[in-house]
Amino acid sequence: MWLASLTLLAGCANSGAGIDPCGPWRPILVSRADTLTDGTARQILAHNETGVRMCRW
Repeated sequence: MWLASLTLLAGCANSGAGIDPCGPWRPILVSRADTLTDGTARQILAHNETGVRMCRW
């Protein structure tokens, strides 16, 4: 019984190889129809510039 449990737990182990830390994050795209405040525009720009620098978008 103990060996079976150990085998199941080992199947859940993950080495972390192949995980893309930027995978869930994408550039924010703004439509021409959107109206933005200056603060929102600065935040979107900062987000996208960070993505370019860190994730090579």
